[in-house]
Amino acid sequence: MTTSPTGTTRRDANATDSRRVHGETKPAFKTTEFIAYVVMVLGVLIASLVVDGNGNGDNGAVGDFFRADRAWLYVTMLTIGYMVSRGLAKAGSRSTHNA
Repeated sequence: MTTSPTGTTRRDANATDSRRVHGETKPAFKTTEFIAYVVMVLGVLIASLVVDGNGNGDNGAVGDFFRADRAWLYVTMLTIGYMVSRGLAKAGSRSTHNA
């Protein structure tokens, strides 16, 4: 009667196939920087809508201190900053997929 050794070093084939390979960074929509970006964009656009030049609430009948073109310039700068931050986050990660 022969018995198999109990201390085998052979790996189970299913154990190696069930390994998960993770990227170094999370998807963009799951990060706090995305949430901060969305909140800041909404804040800039709402402030542009609310702020007026004379302070009496008539939405800038005399002069608008925070015009729409200035608000969209700030949104563009926020977008560039967000894209640079995501690029820096992804710079060190390696892709395991051959696309």
